[in-house]
Amino acid sequence: MIGYMLTPFAAMAQSDPVQLHAKNDKKTQTPIKNVIVIIGENRSFDHVFATYQPKSGNTVWNLLSEGIVKADGTPGPNYSQAYRPSANDIAPNPYSISPGGKSVPSTLPPPLVGGPKTPFFSTVAQAEAAENGLAADYYQYLTTGGTGQTSGTPDQRISYDGKSVTNLPRGPFQLTSNTMPYDAYTASPVHRFYQMWQQLDCSTNTATKASASGCQADLFSWVEITVGAGTNGEPQPTPFTDETTGEGSTALGFYNVSQGDVPYFKFLVDNYAMSDNFHQSVDGGTGANHIMLGHCDAIWFSNGKGIPLPPPNNVEVAMGTANAGIVAEIENPNPATGTNNWHTEDGYGAGSYGSPSSGGGSYSNCSDGDQPGVTAIVTYLNRLNPKIDPRCLPGVYYLLNNYNPGYFGDGSDAFTDPNNNNTVFTIPPSNVPTIGDTLLAANVSWAYYGDQWNRYVVDPYDLNPLDEYCNICNPFQYETEIMANASVRNAHIADTANLYDEIADGKLPAVSFVKPSGLVDGHPASSKLDLFEGFVKKIVDAVQAQPKLWADTAIFITFDEGGGYYDSGYVQPLDFFGDGTRIPLIVVSPYNRAGYISHAYADHVSILKFIERNWSLPPMTGRSRDNFPNPVSTGKNPYVPLNSPAIDDLFDLFDFPI
Repeated sequence: MIGYMLTPFAAMAQSDPVQLHAKNDKKTQTPIKNVIVIIGENRSFDHVFATYQPKSGNTVWNLLSEGIVKADGTPGPNYSQAYRPSANDIAPNPYSISPGGKSVPSTLPPPLVGGPKTPFFSTVAQAEAAENGLAADYYQYLTTGGTGQTSGTPDQRISYDGKSVTNLPRGPFQLTSNTMPYDAYTASPVHRFYQMWQQLDCSTNTATKASASGCQADLFSWVEITVGAGTNGEPQPTPFTDETTGEGSTALGFYNVSQGDVPYFKFLVDNYAMSDNFHQSVDGGTGANHIMLGHCDAIWFSNGKGIPLPPPNNVEVAMGTANAGIVAEIENPNPATGTNNWHTEDGYGAGSYGSPSSGGGSYSNCSDGDQPGVTAIVTYLNRLNPKIDPRCLPGVYYLLNNYNPGYFGDGSDAFTDPNNNNTVFTIPPSNVPTIGDTLLAANVSWAYYGDQWNRYVVDPYDLNPLDEYCNICNPFQYETEIMANASVRNAHIADTANLYDEIADGKLPAVSFVKPSGLVDGHPASSKLDLFEGFVKKIVDAVQAQPKLWADTAIFITFDEGGGYYDSGYVQPLDFFGDGTRIPLIVVSPYNRAGYISHAYADHVSILKFIERNWSLPPMTGRSRDNFPNPVSTGKNPYVPLNSPAIDDLFDLFDFPI
């Protein structure tokens, strides 16, 4: 239970009205005049749709169709194909994306407990005062689902195939059971950049026509138990066990839609359309993937005015403040001396608020083969056929994971702010363009709606426990052209409270990006998948209640990344940064064919390609990923592009009148 004063949303200051119209909003290539993009958190495709059974005439690639599991969730005839091995990347060997020394133990390291022991709220009234982004009958789920256990211990709610949590078979397991309801908080797997490359286990030695990238996706649990979510430069703890990183084999859990899990999203897929070949665009976590979704590119450390610089590394920062400390912001995934895959410097940064800072490796100069971790990835890309360009600018240190954006909500510079409550793990203001700039130049209206933005603007240091706005999720909050211009910022960034009012009035910008708060975004441990379903349902129901608005709207529902959960799908390397695992993409529109499943290869940038094609817009820059062509593939294997690197524009998810 959260024990502090609740401020009802009705009493909060409201954002300025967003710009709802621009002169070219209606100049589209299709009947779609309004696009709404809703982004949840951290779920892979198989994690959600492992047992989905499509409507007649459609096919899907998932654990069920591959014979890995049966419809009841139990092991299928091909379960052994999904056995998860251990491996060796032992110092002094350098970091490897495909380590050797593999073996398959008889049982799985136990998945561990994560999430609140008791729910965050004890009453529906408290939940409603804290969060306004749920369909009415979903608020109850903010008061249920606590783990009832100690975090970081084997999760006793989990059992599979007649085996207890400490004796699971060495492969994927169904999360839900008589002792683990769908409405339960569960642990969150590792999902950092260099770890995810290892989880995918890509090598040209294992490439085939059916899997041209050679990515076996078989080291998800091994990465969890060897390094987890990062080391921050600290030595490996002693003793070190399968439970030390606090995850175990969390990554291998899946839900069962054939047995009643994820009911609302299953309803949408049955009645609208879905992709089973849609991917997170960056290996790594929330920040980097939202940045790619907004920029079609990665961003990098600079002087705040567009000149690249090396980030602070093994130097003291924030001198004279409580945050002063030695930080090492350059990634070094090489295994530390005497360890198996304990990355030397990798992490989110320690001591972020009001205490000494340390660690925090999140940048890499991928143009320099002498930089730790870079050679393993670039060598692999160079050996592919065709060879893949890493697309790394010389001397540039790219942000690969999560750092706070360079601006606060009021447009002030967050990177140089000396407040003791600020974090040194902030990227300087960026001049890399976003889709917002493209739309502004084309006179097409747009807005980013961030749940609890109004709370955040007056609480930039996240001191209010109710402030669950996600600052690293807003791609526009990194960019100077938008954030430093008050008229642009106020016209295009707002709270979801504005979104709900505007839908009720039957009016929206041409393009809307919508981000739920941390309470309802579906992120494991801090949220639940059913809460994200409730967030989406509120928006879909509201749009469909306005017939004129619904008639020309397409709602894209996806996730920022797979969250480190296992997925069996094909992964296409596009450059140094990704792609990563498949994630769900559901499209809800009057122009869908009910139950249609697209197999065309796509990722986050595909949504931007749809927007650009629909409004006849150019690619964002000369190097942005939206320059990649649509994929060409064969009927025998529609999942693997023959013209790699290629990403789809999602038009085949619609059935537009000719």
